[in-house]
Amino acid sequence: MKVLDLRCSHGHGFEGWFASSEAFESQLSAGLVECPVCADTRIVKLLSAPRLNLGNPKAPANAAAPAAPASPDKAQAPAEMSPEARWMRAVREVLAKTEDVGERFADEARKMHYGEAEERGIRGRATREQTEALLDEGIQVMPLPIPAALKETLQ
Repeated sequence: MKVLDLRCSHGHGFEGWFASSEAFESQLSAGLVECPVCADTRIVKLLSAPRLNLGNPKAPANAAAPAAPASPDKAQAPAEMSPEARWMRAVREVLAKTEDVGERFADEARKMHYGEAEERGIRGRATREQTEALLDEGIQVMPLPIPAALKETLQ
């Protein structure tokens, strides 16, 4: 298993796990490697030092293992997290607390605004024209690009 440090053309750094260097190159050339923040497929591999787990024969058997780094979503305070991690946390929260109404977004937003439907958090898809019309009617909406990786359950 190869763990590679990667970066998209927008400067977002992330880690990718691949079966081999050849698997990475194959997936990269097929456009299958994308940034988890912005879905950009213009990815470059960063230089990284290999880690060889050879063990330490002189270390005592009961030596404490180094602590695993804390998950940025759970343990770290938002101020300590990278901007990308804070953004991903916010998007996950929006996904968890809103209903996906898909292509019906503009209609559902209007129904709620005019009291024809119960107020609730929704998300969905709207064209630029639909978004501008909603804003002209005084209906507050905000575009939120959601990376494909967050739309599915991560394995």
